[in-house]
Amino acid sequence: MNSTMPHHQQLSQLTTRFQQRFWQKRRVWLIGTGVAVGVVLLRALGLLQSAELGALDQLFRSRLLEATDDRIVIVGIDDTDINQVRSWPIPDGVMAELLAQIRSQQPRAIGLDIYRDLPVKPGQSVLQQIYKTTPNLIGIEKIADSSGGVRPPRQLDQQGQVGFNNVLVDGDGKVRRALLYWTVEGQAYTSFALALALRYLELEGIKPQAASVNPEYLQLGQGVFHPFQPNDGGYVRSDNGGYQILSNFHHTSQSFRVVSMREVLSGKIDPQLFHNRIVLIGSTAVSLKDSFYTPLGNGLFQSARQISGVELHAHFIRQILDAALEGRSLLRVWAKPWELLWILGWSWVGAVISWKARAPGQSALSILLAAASLTGVCYAAFLAGWWLPLVPPLLTLAGSSIAITSHMAHLKEELNKSKEFLNSVINTIPDPIFVKNREHRWIVLNDAYCRFIGHPLQVLLDQSDYDFFPAKQAALFWQQDDLTFNSGVERESEEEFTDASGITYSIATKRSLHRDAAGNLFLVGVIRDITQRKQIEEELRRTAADLVRSNAELRLAEDRLRRMAYHDPLTGLPNRKLMQEHLMQAIERAENYGQLVALLFLDLDGFKQINDCFGHMMGDLLLKAVAQRLIGCLRGSDTVARLGGDEFVVLLSGIPTVQDVTRVADKIIHTLSQNFVLEGRTLHVTTSVGVSIYPLDCHDMDSLLTKADAAMYRAKQQGKNRREFFHTAELSAN
Repeated sequence: MNSTMPHHQQLSQLTTRFQQRFWQKRRVWLIGTGVAVGVVLLRALGLLQSAELGALDQLFRSRLLEATDDRIVIVGIDDTDINQVRSWPIPDGVMAELLAQIRSQQPRAIGLDIYRDLPVKPGQSVLQQIYKTTPNLIGIEKIADSSGGVRPPRQLDQQGQVGFNNVLVDGDGKVRRALLYWTVEGQAYTSFALALALRYLELEGIKPQAASVNPEYLQLGQGVFHPFQPNDGGYVRSDNGGYQILSNFHHTSQSFRVVSMREVLSGKIDPQLFHNRIVLIGSTAVSLKDSFYTPLGNGLFQSARQISGVELHAHFIRQILDAALEGRSLLRVWAKPWELLWILGWSWVGAVISWKARAPGQSALSILLAAASLTGVCYAAFLAGWWLPLVPPLLTLAGSSIAITSHMAHLKEELNKSKEFLNSVINTIPDPIFVKNREHRWIVLNDAYCRFIGHPLQVLLDQSDYDFFPAKQAALFWQQDDLTFNSGVERESEEEFTDASGITYSIATKRSLHRDAAGNLFLVGVIRDITQRKQIEEELRRTAADLVRSNAELRLAEDRLRRMAYHDPLTGLPNRKLMQEHLMQAIERAENYGQLVALLFLDLDGFKQINDCFGHMMGDLLLKAVAQRLIGCLRGSDTVARLGGDEFVVLLSGIPTVQDVTRVADKIIHTLSQNFVLEGRTLHVTTSVGVSIYPLDCHDMDSLLTKADAAMYRAKQQGKNRREFFHTAELSAN
C-alpha cells in the first residue's frame, strides 16, 4: 500500500525558510505567473471544462459510502410489471389502485413521475377521484422546450399539485445541476423534486423564505440555495436559465429503497413502508429508456452508470432535505478572483520548490507529493461542500516542477546515533516496541516487535504502517501517532493489529516522545496483547444482547396475538369482541355526559350474487374495499366492525342529535352505492342500514345491537338501499 506523508507541513516550513530570498529571485515569480496565466487562458477558452467536470465526478465517486435514505421510497414500474399489466401506459384503474394502496399508509407526499396528460382506459373516473382526494399527490409536466412539452393531469393542475420534470444535461450527457424554479412567459413553475420536498418539510414547520445573505436566494430551514452562474466551478459560459443549483450527489451502494408495482398491488410489502415518507412512482423499466447519467459510477476511475429518472428525482429531493433539515452543505464554488489566486498560489509553490531542487529525481518526487497534497485539500473541501479548481492548479504545479531539499548532514549523523542508542535499550524489553520518525516510518524495532508482526527487521525498517497493515488499521495508527506528535503528551490507545499470517490481535499501545540533541523527534510505542480480555468482553456483550432480543421478540408475539384476537383477519377491522368493548365504553361516556350513542347495522344487498358470479376471491376483495370506504365516511373516534359475512356494524359515539346520525347513515348508503372497480371488473352493491340509538331505544348493549338488526331487516323488506330507525319503525307500527 502507498504511504501518506504530511508534506503540507514540509511545504510550509520550506516556504518560511525561503521567504527572505524569495523576493530576490524574480525567476520564481516569472515562472509561477507565466504558467498560471497560460492555464487560466486555456480555462477561459473552455478547453479544460471536460477535464474539470471529470475530476468533479471522481470526487463524487471517492466519497465514503453513505446509508440508504429511509425518508424516500421508490415504487418502480419495471418490465415485469408492464408485461403483467400488458399495457403501457399503465391503465388508469391500475394506477388508481396503486395510489390508493400507497395512500392508505399515510405517506407525507406521493410523487407520480409518469406523464398522465391523457386518459388510459379503463378506470378514468376512479383515478380522477383519487386525484381529488389526495392533497399530497404531486404529478409532473414537461415545460415545452426544443423537444416539446407534456401537459400535467388536468385535475392535479387545477389543484396546484404539479411539478415540472425538465432535467438539465451537460454536454457530456451527465446531469450535474438541478432546477428548482423556472419562469416561462411570466409564469413561475416549481420543479417536481422541490414540490415534493416542500410537502415533506411543511410538516417540519419549514417554508420557503428569502435568505438573509441575499434576499434573492431561496432558504429552506438550515439550507441556503445559491443560484448557479454561467462560469461557476469548471463551467464556462453555461446556460443558467431558471433557478439552478449544483447537485451534491450522495455516494451509496443503494441510495433508496425500491419496490415494484406488483409487490405493492399484491400486498407483499411492509404495511409501514410508506408511512410518513416521500413515495416516488416512476418507470425503472429498461425498455422505456427513461434513464440518465450522473457523476456517480460503479467505482473510482470507471465509467458512469445510468440511473432511472425517478431515482434522479429522489437524489434531488434528498439533497434538498439534507440541506434544510441537517444543514448539509450544498455544492458551492469560490468567486472568480479567489479561484485565480488559488491557481496562481499553487503555481508559485511549484516554482519555489523547483528553484531549490537538486536533482531530477527529487523534482519528480516533489511533484507527486505536492499533487497529492493539492488533491487532498480539494477532496477535504469537497467533503465540506466546496468545489475548488483541481485540474488547473495540478497543471500549474506540473508545469512549474517540484523538488525536495536534502536533510543536513549533521542531522543524519545525530539520527544514526539516536537509532543506535534506542536499539540498545529496547532490545532488553520483552514487549513489542517500535520507534518512528515524524514521517511515520519505523527507524528502530526490537526483536519482540518483529516476531509479533511476522517480518524480519530488514524488511520493516524505513517503512510505514500502510506498507504492511490493512488501510483502516494503518489510518488509525497514523492518527494516534499524530495525536502524540501534536500534543507532546504520553497517550495510550486500544487498536487492532493484523500480522503477516493474517491473524488479528487486539492491542493496547502506549506512545511517548523522545528528542535527541540535534532536535530530531521520535515516537516510541510499547505494545501489549489484550486479545483474550477483548474476547471475554465481547462474549459478555453478546449475552446481554441476546437477552434483550429475546424480550423484544416476546413482546412482538404478544402484540400479534392481541391483534388476532380483536380484529377481523380479512378486512383488518375490529371484530365483534372489540366492537362490544367500544360500545360498552361509549354507553358509559354517553351516560355521564348526556349524549347519544348510535349503532348502525349494515348488510350488503346483492353480495351473494357477486360471490356466485365472480367467486369468493372477488367477494373478499369487495369486502376489503367496502371496509375502506366505511372508514373514510367516519370520524377518528367512531368504530366500524365486521361481524361476519357481509354484515358490518358502525358505532357512532358522542352524537348530539338524531339528525347527525341520519346524515352519517345517508353518507354511508351513498358512498357504498358507487361502483367498485376491482381486478379490472366493475361491481355494484348497495346496503341496507338499521339504526338503534341509546338511550332512545334501549339502555343495554345487547338490546341495542338486536334492535339495530331488526331495523336493518325492515329496511330490506321495504326495498333495500335505505335506512330504518328502530324507534321510527316502532312508532309507525303503533
